[in-house]
Amino acid sequence: MAKEIQKIELRNLELSDYLELKQSMTKAYPDWEDAAWTEKQIRSLLGKFPEGQIVILADGKVVGSALSLILNYDDFRDDESYMAVTGNYTFSTHNPNGDVLYGIDVFIHPDYRGLRLGRRLYDARKELCEQLNLQGILFGGRIPNYNKYSDELDPKQYIEKVRLKEIYDPVLSFQLSNDFHVRKILKGYTPEDVSSMEYAVLLEWNNIYYTHSQKLINLPKQSARIGLVQWQMRSFNRLEALFEQMEFFVDVVAGYKADFVLFPEMFNAPLLADFNHMPEADAIRELAEFTEPIRDKFQEFAIAYNTNIITGSMPYIKDGALVNVGFLCRRDGTQEVYEKLHITPNEASYWGMVGGNRLKAFNTDCGRIGILIGYDVEFPELSRLLADEGIQILFVPFHTNTQNEFTRMHFCARARAIENECYVAIAGSVGNLPKVNNMDIQVATSGVYTPADFSFPVTGTIAEANPNTEMTVIADVDLDLLKELHTYGSLRNLTDRRDDIYELRKK
Repeated sequence: MAKEIQKIELRNLELSDYLELKQSMTKAYPDWEDAAWTEKQIRSLLGKFPEGQIVILADGKVVGSALSLILNYDDFRDDESYMAVTGNYTFSTHNPNGDVLYGIDVFIHPDYRGLRLGRRLYDARKELCEQLNLQGILFGGRIPNYNKYSDELDPKQYIEKVRLKEIYDPVLSFQLSNDFHVRKILKGYTPEDVSSMEYAVLLEWNNIYYTHSQKLINLPKQSARIGLVQWQMRSFNRLEALFEQMEFFVDVVAGYKADFVLFPEMFNAPLLADFNHMPEADAIRELAEFTEPIRDKFQEFAIAYNTNIITGSMPYIKDGALVNVGFLCRRDGTQEVYEKLHITPNEASYWGMVGGNRLKAFNTDCGRIGILIGYDVEFPELSRLLADEGIQILFVPFHTNTQNEFTRMHFCARARAIENECYVAIAGSVGNLPKVNNMDIQVATSGVYTPADFSFPVTGTIAEANPNTEMTVIADVDLDLLKELHTYGSLRNLTDRRDDIYELRKK
């Protein structure tokens, strides 16, 4: 990671951001004199179209921005210059009743590149386009590496080679990978762009969700995409190898734009092999030394891949005691810890592990969630307390050694979905670890389960992994269906509880 980041925030630009915006923009365009917009221009943009001006902050500092206008594109020709499209930088061309979102600038401070922050800005623009019911996005994109090939390739040939990935262009390659396609080659679009030889490409993205509804950005999502990692236990000769396997799965699942990635309980157990000569209680404490570095790497991945990661669980030393904990690493850079409250007899006798005392629901950008580790899901009081705090999805990272153990955990998890009118997602590990005491066999079938009512699958299952096979599961859950269930369901477990004769509370 280029920078040690604690929090990422995406929001609309404010005039008070101007100095930081100017500093980042100047760094982003080192070859352009007076590259930054003036404060007067930014004030004009905010006055005309505040929703279209987006910034991304790292630890409170503006490190990138996406600026845009709404145009009625029939008023312009495809070969209009940048100056004409922007009204000679006055933005008088902005038309609130127009039909396309026109991007006039996107940049990321060079110290913060490589974290996929630019992708977040593009995704935010697409979301804005959909919510404002516009037909698509257009903008003129630079081709800054063209000057290196202009003696042998004309612009059309250069663009084709970039499309085929025979040539890398830092701007065009990125835009093509974000589902934009080239509509036209522009000559003289920005004469000051010497590296692009004054050429640009008119890029287009079509809004396939074009509807008559109109919304503003940053509304809570009404659905969420969940990615489950059914993790194959395998030997790792170094911590970096574990990181590579973690990133592989995050990359795979995030490629489907998953809002959550769930890893299993004790997925890092292969690292115990280096300590297999020690008593189990000592070995597990050695494994606990890796928990914080693994947490930090997951947080880096959550930012870079723009997804919320539920890190399964790992051993951790808390006030001298050995506990089983996991972390919710949000894509905005914040994180929370959750603890296993009920320790199995095996965990207590072999490892000396003790139960935690932290139970809470967590807010995310895709609803309110709860997390219970393995054995905890077999205690219905815990999920009911979380339901009282308004959870919509319950995540359960688990580790089971035998089919009997899995059967208990599996049916209890499905019961929790019915009792608490929420979705339940479970993920476990599979395979064998012959050189690790007390972790030698794992059995799992990961899946996403629903309440049992007419709006949901009749089996109560949205998706399930193949048993005992390394794979991922991707599933969409509709949060609005839960609201309907709470009010109009054929049975209403939460509403119909007899609070007049019994109650449940946390101490």
